Amino acid sequence: MSAPFSWIRPEPWGVHVVPADCWVDPGRAVDRALVTHGHADHARGGHDETIATPETLAIMALRYRTGVEDGSGEMPSKATPVAYGETIRLPGGVDATFVPAGHVLGSAQILLEHAGERVVITGDYKRRADPTCAPFEVVPCDIFITEATFGLPIFTHPPIEEEMGKLLTALRGNPDGCVLVGAYALGKAQRVIAELRAAGHQDPIYLHGAMEKMCRLYEEHGVALGDLRLVSDHMKDEMRGSIVVAPPSALNDRWSRRLPEAITAMASGWMRVRQRARQRNVELPLVISDHADWNELTTTIDEVDPAETWITHGREEALLRWCELGQRRARALALVGREDEDD
Repeated sequence: MSAPFSWIRPEPWGVHVVPADCWVDPGRAVDRALVTHGHADHARGGHDETIATPETLAIMALRYRTGVEDGSGEMPSKATPVAYGETIRLPGGVDATFVPAGHVLGSAQILLEHAGERVVITGDYKRRADPTCAPFEVVPCDIFITEATFGLPIFTHPPIEEEMGKLLTALRGNPDGCVLVGAYALGKAQRVIAELRAAGHQDPIYLHGAMEKMCRLYEEHGVALGDLRLVSDHMKDEMRGSIVVAPPSALNDRWSRRLPEAITAMASGWMRVRQRARQRNVELPLVISDHADWNELTTTIDEVDPAETWITHGREEALLRWCELGQRRARALALVGREDEDD
């Protein structure tokens, strides 16, 4: 008889589901990959088969050409969609169920069941309401594999309504200029736009060209973003008194010179760290994160109440210590390629 949970094996480049010979969020091309969401430190092209939610597969088709015909009309990689709540049987008698993670459009936790044992791999997740994606669901399990991007007690994210208020106040105070918001192209940009709409800002919002395709994909999946216009299609004077959304790399780029007197903002959980804001010459730090903060990480572990917690992707040591002090079994995983994104 095999040892408990010997069928699930963390490796440096991903979590190996041994009986099914498949991988969760592998950092290299494999025969069969289960993918939690479309960010580049979890998803990549080149797998023979990619299993993910329909929304994640659409994002991967856009970003990595996964499941897209090549020039000869062949389909070099197979894309297998799994809806939220749907369970599929993998080789070796492993069942996989995809459950909302609340991180970005299509993001999922993956519940794996084998030999009476239950393992949940969260990918990235958050607990705050987000109009652009399905909310996180608590799934009881034996082993809970959680991210810890903001796994330090100093990270407590403020209500997003407060950050939207700061943004709109800055806009009103700069009627002859604009506010340029740096936001990660997948997830963060669309959330900022949707939250602005929820706050009553219905004016046109201008986009850097790199944002357009992902915003349109969100709209195709039922996320209303309102009147979006490309900066490249408009004159400087037309953008006075407006909000402009661009990748963080464009904040101090030559591209920004085409904008009218811009106040530079950045939407990221890392804006809690003043030094990071200063390093990027950010005038208006907006603490908006698509990851769980410290309190949400610890609350989630309490709610899931696993027999053991495995911690990855971030500040593993502090969360590991918190588990130990609470008499919870835990271990830190050393997965490669889990980087601090612009959140």
